[in-house]
Amino acid sequence: MTNQQIIDAARVALMDAGKIGSTGRMMEYIDGEGQKHTMPEPEPIHTFNYWKERGYSVIKGEKAVIKLTIWKHTERKCKVPEDANADTAAIMAEPVTCMFMKTSAFFSLSQVQPIKEA
Repeated sequence: MTNQQIIDAARVALMDAGKIGSTGRMMEYIDGEGQKHTMPEPEPIHTFNYWKERGYSVIKGEKAVIKLTIWKHTERKCKVPEDANADTAAIMAEPVTCMFMKTSAFFSLSQVQPIKEA
């Protein structure tokens, strides 16, 4: 399951539970049997860092609406041994991609406000 699928499923569940609202728009989805359905689009949820990058801050005192375990992508470089030959050193100098699961806190649009410029 991708991060987007994890987050979208959580948004629908949160809206059904009454923890977040709707955007007022309608969205279509296809269920497991191929049937097309229409439902209200849930309010967006994102991490603290996502909101911050887009010019929003979480309102003081707000708690995460949900904590989800999502995929985290990182790159790291390996240490090259001093006695490695040139070919081995070149291969080991390239970054290694790692994927792991990480629990992150998510906040809804109603829990953030635009950052005020001073």
